[in-house]
Amino acid sequence: MYGLKLKYAKSSLLIVASLIAIILAFSYLPHALLAIVGGLVFILGVSYALGHNAWKQTKDIGSRPQRAAGARPQRAAGARPSRAAGARPQRGERKSGGRKSRAEARASRKVEILHPEETVTLSAEREAADIEDVFSSLDNQLVGLVPVKKKVEEIASLLLVDRVRHRFGLDAPRPNLHMCFTGDPGTGKTTVAQMADLLFRLGYLEKGHLVHAMRDDLVGEFIGHTAPKTKRTLERAMGGVLFIDEAYYLYRAGDSKDYGQECIDILLQVMENDRDKLVVILAGYKDRMDVFFESNPGMSSRIAHHLDFAPYKLDELVAIGRAMLDRSAYYLSADAEMAFRDYLTLRMGQPRFANARSVRNELERTRLRHAFRLAAEPELSRSKDDLMRLEAADILASPLFALAEPVSAIEESARRPPR
Repeated sequence: MYGLKLKYAKSSLLIVASLIAIILAFSYLPHALLAIVGGLVFILGVSYALGHNAWKQTKDIGSRPQRAAGARPQRAAGARPSRAAGARPQRGERKSGGRKSRAEARASRKVEILHPEETVTLSAEREAADIEDVFSSLDNQLVGLVPVKKKVEEIASLLLVDRVRHRFGLDAPRPNLHMCFTGDPGTGKTTVAQMADLLFRLGYLEKGHLVHAMRDDLVGEFIGHTAPKTKRTLERAMGGVLFIDEAYYLYRAGDSKDYGQECIDILLQVMENDRDKLVVILAGYKDRMDVFFESNPGMSSRIAHHLDFAPYKLDELVAIGRAMLDRSAYYLSADAEMAFRDYLTLRMGQPRFANARSVRNELERTRLRHAFRLAAEPELSRSKDDLMRLEAADILASPLFALAEPVSAIEESARRPPR
């Protein structure tokens, strides 16, 4: 304690003496000379501090007890050296509970090879892969589309059989699963693209996430911008599914200054070399995608599966609307469903009809009219059913019916025989 107090007393006296010296020098010496003297004093002080620190370290090293030559610290047999708290693990080590590396994850998935006489059931393997809820979700979200659902089942069956074959030591090259979805808007293309989770559960993909991209996410506007944008998008999608909507906009044949071809060249290379790490799905109108493939035959040859999404029929659209309302705790009365059918019949004959999207948009507008109708009479008591039931008046208030009446009158007059 005495030594500690003496140390602080010496430091305090040194600081006081320095302050007095600075005040006297500032009062009696010219400023230029003061700057020179101050600089010399600063340099001498730094040199003294560094030399004193080096001398102290040398003294501490010399005072340590020397270890006997060849002597090593003893530890109990089988014991492992403990690491200090907070110390970083050495290269090649992994913290307990940390995320496994890709190589470790693949090694952990290796299963013991079954004997050739053993048997397995695909139903048990399907249950172990936990894929039933994925198919249930597709069935609930998609009405119709039987050919598309069959193709998804075929792909899942192939991966399931490959999974079982691997257990017997029968390995085959990984299948090419790059796809092209063609069809009108609102026919479920984006929904089916969520099969990335299915591919992940069956062991084909490492992550199973979906990255949605369009031309602006891949093609730059200036020289040197396209390659970095395309590579960043591919890095985000690696291990999952890259869904490129309206893919035909990547290539503009009439524009000599367009940089879409550079993006296509990068995609072709990745789709070929990394097809076991990434699934690319191109989507768009069928006629435009056909022109796109004619202009880029290399892209067409890398697409293994072409799925065409046919437009929905009237009954399917009504079923889609009924399912949408059910998820939102609404329902159509009997008269409202008839009015909804009439609305869809008119809307399907107009331009820019988007199938399920048009159904969703009209039902959202119907909910607005329903809410306004209830709020117009705030003094009335409302039951739970009143808050859930949509009436025909909520649909017939659509401007589409008013626009269709003059057309119907003209058609009716045209059918009348001349007098």
